[in-house]
Amino acid sequence: MQPFVRHAAVLATLVFSLACAHAALKPGDAAPTFSTEAARGGKTFSFQLGDALKRGPVVLYFFPKAFTQGCTVEANLFAEASERFAALGATVVGISADNIDTLKRFSVEACRDKFAVAADASAKVIKAYDAQSSWSADMSDRISYVIGKDGRIAFTHHGPDPQAHVQNTLKAVEALGGPGQR
Repeated sequence: MQPFVRHAAVLATLVFSLACAHAALKPGDAAPTFSTEAARGGKTFSFQLGDALKRGPVVLYFFPKAFTQGCTVEANLFAEASERFAALGATVVGISADNIDTLKRFSVEACRDKFAVAADASAKVIKAYDAQSSWSADMSDRISYVIGKDGRIAFTHHGPDPQAHVQNTLKAVEALGGPGQR
């Protein structure tokens, strides 16, 4: 291999690695509190993290854009698992930089009225959770958090596979011990 080509390949690998590196919040970190407009079943309401944590752990998952293939699959999978999360006392909420009108439709069509999706058009919550995409600071990456009742991050999952987010957050909520725990 020519030296130039070898150096270019190493540089490309490094740039790709840095672009994929993510400084997500870690278990034990305090979860930033927030309130934002959300939708469930096509109806809007004010979602407040503090209120949700009074009822149990919260699965907060960030997704890039409503009605895209991976995000729709992920919403469908969370909808299918919603009864298992509820049985463990957990609240599931998805969040993206989409506007609330888009998320009202998404909450019906993709989330199947099973859980809320929250709007973060200003990307304040996305940035507070270190969930911004490496491609656009105003768009979220695919990252999920489980937040314990104590307001601390209990689990973080970052990756492109929507199914892994649902499976791994469900295991993390189970590890918290079910309703009334942590």
